[in-house]
Amino acid sequence: MTTDTRPKDFSSWTLEQIRSKGSSLSWMQERRFDWVAIAAVAIERLMSAKTLLLITDREREWFARYTLSRLNKFDTQRPLLPIISLGTIFPYLDKINDSEQLKILEDMLSLAFPNDHMFFYIGKGNDPRAQIAKSKSDSLLWLLDETAQNSFSLSSKDEDLDIKLIQLLMLFDKSIDAVLFCEVDIQSVL
Repeated sequence: MTTDTRPKDFSSWTLEQIRSKGSSLSWMQERRFDWVAIAAVAIERLMSAKTLLLITDREREWFARYTLSRLNKFDTQRPLLPIISLGTIFPYLDKINDSEQLKILEDMLSLAFPNDHMFFYIGKGNDPRAQIAKSKSDSLLWLLDETAQNSFSLSSKDEDLDIKLIQLLMLFDKSIDAVLFCEVDIQSVL
């Protein structure tokens, strides 16, 4: 008997991961097609050495810290990923309020990250910090109370919002591992 060692299709693999969690992640079954497309693009860019600059609205700053600690665990079997909280290198996020200031920030970031960068924003779509991430078309957006192209939307009124954010992050983390260790092929999704 031969074992098939080809990488799995990302969409099928994602469905398997969702189903393996039982009812706790069942809400993602119908949303997985929105998820697969944006996650594959973000992971492909990470694998191409683009820096992921994390931004959240103020209410989810706790989640930014959790995200950084989760995606770059010190005792992990994978290399550390180029994921940085934008607020740590540019503490004036809340002062960006026009296109000129945004251009100055973008110029600094292009010098600091010559292999390019993308934003990873988590929070309300109408938050001023969201405008930074929305300024780049290739940003990974987990938007609350807003739908936009190439984003994953959730409701801030959902009483399980924090749990869902953590579940999404765990799925994203497992997806990175699966791509990095050639268990999954994301090319079919891109």
